[in-house]
Amino acid sequence: MDDEDGYFGERVAARYDESSAEMFEPGVVDATVGVLAELAGRGRALELGVGTGRVALPLARRGVPVHGIDLSRAMVARLRAKPGGDAMGVTIGDFATTRVAGTFSVAYLLFNTIMNLTTQAAQVASFRNVAAHLDPGGCFVVEVMVPELRRLPAGQNAVPFRVSPTRWAFDLYDVATQAMSSNYVEVVDGRGEYRSIPFRYVWPAELDLMAQLAGLRLRERWDGWTREPFTGESRQHVSIWEKPTD
Repeated sequence: MDDEDGYFGERVAARYDESSAEMFEPGVVDATVGVLAELAGRGRALELGVGTGRVALPLARRGVPVHGIDLSRAMVARLRAKPGGDAMGVTIGDFATTRVAGTFSVAYLLFNTIMNLTTQAAQVASFRNVAAHLDPGGCFVVEVMVPELRRLPAGQNAVPFRVSPTRWAFDLYDVATQAMSSNYVEVVDGRGEYRSIPFRYVWPAELDLMAQLAGLRLRERWDGWTREPFTGESRQHVSIWEKPTD
């Protein structure tokens, strides 16, 4: 893995679409793109952590100009190889601080990617960076999990989320610091491989405060892209903050 690509170097990029196949299902992508296209209107969209273009490319096919930011050149190379990918504007950099030209009607950060920023300061910086890119009335959309601390018995810090004869995956939580990691063990041709990716989990109310610090206000919060109500039993949320027009 190349250091400049962080935890998403060539080895991860080569298998990313396959390993996240459930997120590439047409129903999932269509629902996501539909909401983002509605928010973009006739304006432009900015994707933070554009990756291999799972959402950016179909959104662009809907007629929305999309610009992406991503730290991983290996992931962006996969985007470039897809139909329409070579025409999309992408800036290589840390989406918490990287600036691009122009302003946007909607910016979005999907599939738990805000947790790739492993400090509260970096997460706050990402909100401020987005606010600086938004048109008045523009929206910032975040899709992220709700931390699954209710699944942790006293004295336990691991939550398994994938088990098969050859693949195991589990999250490790540090409830004192909000640090966590997703850990993957896979047996290939009789040999074991291990990979760990660090995250910082974040609560909905904490995100609202980050938005407030950036001058944004909450507009909507749903359980998912089909706009089900967010409840105490929700395991994820899609939240939309708006930049005031005055």
